[in-house]
Amino acid sequence: MNDPVRPEAEELVAAGEYGGRAPRAAWQRWLLVAIAVAWSVFQLYASYTGTLNPQKIGSIHLAFGFALAFLAYPRKGGASDRIPWYDWLLAAASIAAALYILVDYYTIVVLQGGLPSTRDVWVGSALLVFLAIASTRLLGFALPVIAALVVLYGITGPAGIVPLTPPDVLYLHNGYQWPEVVQQLFITTEGIWGTPIQVSATFVFLFVLFGALLDKAGAGQYFVDLAYSGLGTFRGGPAKASVVASLLTGVISGSSTANTVTTGTFTIPLMKKIGYPPVKAGATEVAASVNGQLMPPIMGAAAFIMATFIDMPYSQLIVHALVPAVLAYLGLLFVVHLEALKLGLKGMPRSELPPFGATFLKGVHYLIPVAFLLYELMWVNRTPERSALNATFLLMGLILVQEAIRGVRGNGGLARGLWTGVRAIVSGLELGARNMTTIAVATAAAGIIVGMVTMTNLGYGLTQVLDVLSGGNIWIVLVLSALTSLILGIGLPTTANYIVMAALVAPVIANLAEQAGMVVPLVAIHLFVFYFGILADDTPPVGLAAYAASAISRADPIATGIQGFTYDLRTAILPFMFFFNPQLLLIDIGSWYNAAWVIATALVGMFAFVASTQGYLEIRMRWYERLVMLAGALLTIKPGGWTDGLGLGVLVAVGLWHHIRAARTASASA
Repeated sequence: MNDPVRPEAEELVAAGEYGGRAPRAAWQRWLLVAIAVAWSVFQLYASYTGTLNPQKIGSIHLAFGFALAFLAYPRKGGASDRIPWYDWLLAAASIAAALYILVDYYTIVVLQGGLPSTRDVWVGSALLVFLAIASTRLLGFALPVIAALVVLYGITGPAGIVPLTPPDVLYLHNGYQWPEVVQQLFITTEGIWGTPIQVSATFVFLFVLFGALLDKAGAGQYFVDLAYSGLGTFRGGPAKASVVASLLTGVISGSSTANTVTTGTFTIPLMKKIGYPPVKAGATEVAASVNGQLMPPIMGAAAFIMATFIDMPYSQLIVHALVPAVLAYLGLLFVVHLEALKLGLKGMPRSELPPFGATFLKGVHYLIPVAFLLYELMWVNRTPERSALNATFLLMGLILVQEAIRGVRGNGGLARGLWTGVRAIVSGLELGARNMTTIAVATAAAGIIVGMVTMTNLGYGLTQVLDVLSGGNIWIVLVLSALTSLILGIGLPTTANYIVMAALVAPVIANLAEQAGMVVPLVAIHLFVFYFGILADDTPPVGLAAYAASAISRADPIATGIQGFTYDLRTAILPFMFFFNPQLLLIDIGSWYNAAWVIATALVGMFAFVASTQGYLEIRMRWYERLVMLAGALLTIKPGGWTDGLGLGVLVAVGLWHHIRAARTASASA
């Protein structure tokens, strides 16, 4: 489908996700392509050989990130059709600063024992400045400002930011000297070169590259066609197909915004065609695309960092994340079903849809590399890095075979087909690197926060502050944490949001839960902040996914973001459900029938919550029906026989009463 609004949406994604600069000079365009492809080739080489230590890989990784950040992303109001002199200068200087630790590694680590010289302090200081500039250009001011405040706290102690932190509560140190701060952030592996960028430079890059290559192979369009052929005839079929298509596209795209454009170009016009208002059509696509990062086996970049933070194999993390992700999408399917009922919509005629069997077989080979990746992760128990590397090589071979067959069948010849395959691979290598630019810079900048929290023991101080504010009530702590994440989401992408919350807030939740006598698995706490970080991409007024969807639907972006956020409220309740009931994460589940009961009650509670927030079931609900149903849904959050029983009893009673009222209304209308 060639929709006339797609170019506008793609330009928005290009500016926000891949850099908006398109130089007129051919050599500059080719230079950007060469840098991106070289970055991907380096990452493949580094993972294949495994000879470089993490700090050196992180140094080269950030150098490539700086190159694209300054050459491919113009500053706000800057030239987009050429690379100005100051961006050449920033790129060269930042690359040199990033590679300094690589070039002088032996002197700094071995000869100096990790103690910085005067030159080291100057170079480290310059790197922090370049990182702040690049972060501001790619991510806005939120992350640099937070990092600057944390560094200020490290230099001065609480006395330097008295208006923000009462000294009698958060007086932990008297401040560190600047060389000590630079040593922590630039020399050690606890700052810029810490866990976030190490994970970004290893398996996150490979998984993003795998997704980019799968997209270039044609899997994105296949998933959209498959969803439509299977669900298009149901009530509100295009909206339901949008949900499933975005779920599948989330496997190959770690970007909510790119997911929105990839599937939304097809789904949003069809939703409008059967009667969805433009705002609701765009919001449905936004909610579905944002949740794509929740669905295993390939979740967002933050999930890989989470696995390292909590020292858990990624293969185990995706098992824990599976049930909540499925519940989130089932809840969204129920949302769009209720919307279709409200609007009196039908499905699409079968004659307008592709046949399911033929559509499935047409692209079934795209499932091979995904299945192989799961096999490597779950059965062979290889590391995520090696699993993604092997799956990527398999995918490259599949692309060559696919294009060779197409070339022979299309009379283009074997050689032309293979050349097309090579071009698709190169294009995938470029796209993968461009997708990683923001992640590389964000993880390096977030490493500043992680490093200073470790150095100053800031997490303990925040525990004291939240303990005072909440009075030790764990519910208040969780609500405050959720609100903090949502506020950060106004200015931070998902990955940076999660790292900040994991460094500052997750330890606070863990400490206060322990003080309250609760045994909460660490994975439940980190998934809690991760889920609220996911909502960053549709949090008004900044959510880029909402702007991309509104460019296609021709609706107001703020209204689209607000509507998408209301659809995502069912995602907001899930973290509370698995925090208080970790069995939803398949932890200490006992038996299969216990697992079935836990999942079933959670699903019923989710559907009740959706009906309450939507204000509709069979007909429009009255205000008291919504309140009672919401109470029943909330009772299912906390595990326990009496709460589940009471909650289900309340929901059954409300459902029966509503059904009787709906029947009476229908009879009166007849």
